[in-house]
Amino acid sequence: MKDVVHEHREVIRARYAVAAVFAVHGGVTGSFATRVPWIQDHASVSPGQLGLALAFPALGASLAMPLAGRVSHRFGARTALRGLLVLWTLSLTLPSLAPNLLALCLALFTFGATAGMSDVAMNALGVEVENRLGRSIMSGLHGMWSAGALVGSAGGTLAAHLGTDARLHHTLAAACLTLLGLVACTWVLDLQPAEDEEPPPRFALPPRSALLIGAVGFCAVFAEGASLDWSAIYLEDELGASAGLAAACTTGFTLTMALARMAGDKVVDRYGSVRTVRTGGVLATVGGALIVLGDHPVTAMAGFALTGLGIAVVVPLCFAVAGRSGPNPSQAIAGVATITYTSGLIAPSAIGTLAQATSLVVSFALVTVLSGGLAVFAGVLRSGDRDRPKEAGGRRPVRSDRDQP
Repeated sequence: MKDVVHEHREVIRARYAVAAVFAVHGGVTGSFATRVPWIQDHASVSPGQLGLALAFPALGASLAMPLAGRVSHRFGARTALRGLLVLWTLSLTLPSLAPNLLALCLALFTFGATAGMSDVAMNALGVEVENRLGRSIMSGLHGMWSAGALVGSAGGTLAAHLGTDARLHHTLAAACLTLLGLVACTWVLDLQPAEDEEPPPRFALPPRSALLIGAVGFCAVFAEGASLDWSAIYLEDELGASAGLAAACTTGFTLTMALARMAGDKVVDRYGSVRTVRTGGVLATVGGALIVLGDHPVTAMAGFALTGLGIAVVVPLCFAVAGRSGPNPSQAIAGVATITYTSGLIAPSAIGTLAQATSLVVSFALVTVLSGGLAVFAGVLRSGDRDRPKEAGGRRPVRSDRDQP
């Protein structure tokens, strides 16, 4: 009995530790995003060249993500996460040091590669903690990422307002985030592979189940990327809203997603992954219809809020279900993450290209159709949903590291 209680306390500590890791990861992203204008001026690149450079983080992440499982197998989950997270936090300093386009592309490629590998490692540990607790926590973990990104953005906004050199700002931010990450990693689960377990391949195609789950995540991330990058422009150009109201729409969309993720775990525990995503898809589709058919800024803002509410928990659930869908959680999560990163990469440019050829209304009609796909294809998440019975008292069995296959 004492062993069970001790193991449960260990898992609870691991939950808070991995939540802190998510916040640190988001903090790096927020710190970087606010200083992009400074980085552009320092590297002397045009808007078109900056757009090219900003494709390299997603490229680096997509190529490096499959390596995360191999690293975790080689060093153990805790050590691997500690090392990958430190590489990610320290890579924050690289883009601001780049003096030209080539150096900036290389810096952002490294920035994305370390982001992607640490992303896979922390999501895999998050899924394991969720499995041991027997209740959903992934939505809340991604909410912590959003909270970390908001804090990082706030710090970057203050630094930019004070005219602080981004090299100094990012060096200080990297030092603080590295320290916080190292402390948090002390209490994450220390998973070790079994002695007879074969290491995962360095590069391998994700399993078919991950491709299907990733397709659901693709729809959600496409809607997220389109809304984040184009909602303000939509309100200004299509509906004649003021710049302040348009900016408030984007902020509202971000806050809606963050709050929904914080509260999403209780919904998932009660209704399950499939019903949650299906309902979210309906909400996002209704939101898309309000955006496309509405003729007033307030209507469109309500539509974007509904869209954010509907898609908020989809990606965390995709990671969680992928981690339970096969024998190699890291490989499945890497596959889903690669697909979602790709969606986030192409969504803003796809919306712009279609708007150039037609209109932004048509572009968001496409977003609405993809949001509807969440409701139609939510059933693919059933394969990795929990089906283990709960013990008396409502808690599923807590497993120890030695119970791992």
